[in-house]
Amino acid sequence: MEKMKPRIAITIGDFNGIGPEVVLKSISKKNILNTVNPILIGSIDIFDFVAKKLKLKLKLVKIDNYPTEIEKNSIPVIEVSKINIKQLQVGKISPDAGVCAGMAIEKAVSLALNKSVDAIITAPISKEALHLAGYNFPGQTEMIAMLSRSEQSTMMLVSGGLRVALATIHIPIKDVASGISKERILSKIKIVDTTLKNDFKIKMPKIAVLGLNPHAGENGEIGTEEKEFISPAIKISKENNILVEGPFAADGFFGTKQFKNYDAVLAMYHDQGLIPLKLLEFENGVNFTAGIKVLRTSPDHGTAYDIANKYIANPSSMIAAIELAKNILTNRERK
Repeated sequence: MEKMKPRIAITIGDFNGIGPEVVLKSISKKNILNTVNPILIGSIDIFDFVAKKLKLKLKLVKIDNYPTEIEKNSIPVIEVSKINIKQLQVGKISPDAGVCAGMAIEKAVSLALNKSVDAIITAPISKEALHLAGYNFPGQTEMIAMLSRSEQSTMMLVSGGLRVALATIHIPIKDVASGISKERILSKIKIVDTTLKNDFKIKMPKIAVLGLNPHAGENGEIGTEEKEFISPAIKISKENNILVEGPFAADGFFGTKQFKNYDAVLAMYHDQGLIPLKLLEFENGVNFTAGIKVLRTSPDHGTAYDIANKYIANPSSMIAAIELAKNILTNRERK
């Protein structure tokens, strides 16, 4: 009996950006269509419009819900927001795009919770547009964690063998220090360890933890967070049989390529972890939300408004997001 292809819900993202473009370019690849069943969520008019601009021969069919019978060789589109093409404001922030993006995320999470789809891939959104639409979340990661009723989550960026998880995500730099606690670091280390074992099938994962301050605090001379919170959390994690080391000074850790000795790195804040990853793997990075009740990945780039009407966007990160979701599903089946 032929194994069923995984059902992957893919959201439209911000339709004024490159979201619809990278989605359609990705699912038009034979290696993607041959291995997954994509279910697009958003506006069929927008998807049709972009497909024609790209001259892609995709048969898009509007459906009201999923699962349902679908014509052979067609791509189902669940319409969550009826958008007139005249409402497009390519390259600009608009509430309409925020509404469509937000509703698509809601629908995707609902399908995943109901086991109607196996994974969610979210195209890039504009946080400002999302806020204008009334969705008051710092980002998609936090929104999906709330919608899926997941008590704990960790944003992890993945590219090749490099995996960078974040202790804090979309908060101002001035709030990072107060957002760090021994309990938070302990929780993040545990989630990273569990996801490496279950989702990446690494039997004895080794985790590196970065410090918050320059020189990892230099024994309390340049900040005390390492001594008060980070080191104690590492110590307790070790006592719980987790292979974890640190805190490391972030600049030297990446500069000397120490990350190659570890299966994952836990950074204390957004740019500390993402700048080196994007410097090394900008076009192939994937945003994976570890620890939540649904499987969600996303390309590791933004809306790219500056090239949205040029149709030159590189779909590599979106393709990598789909491939990672497929691999994690396979790994979870091997339990």
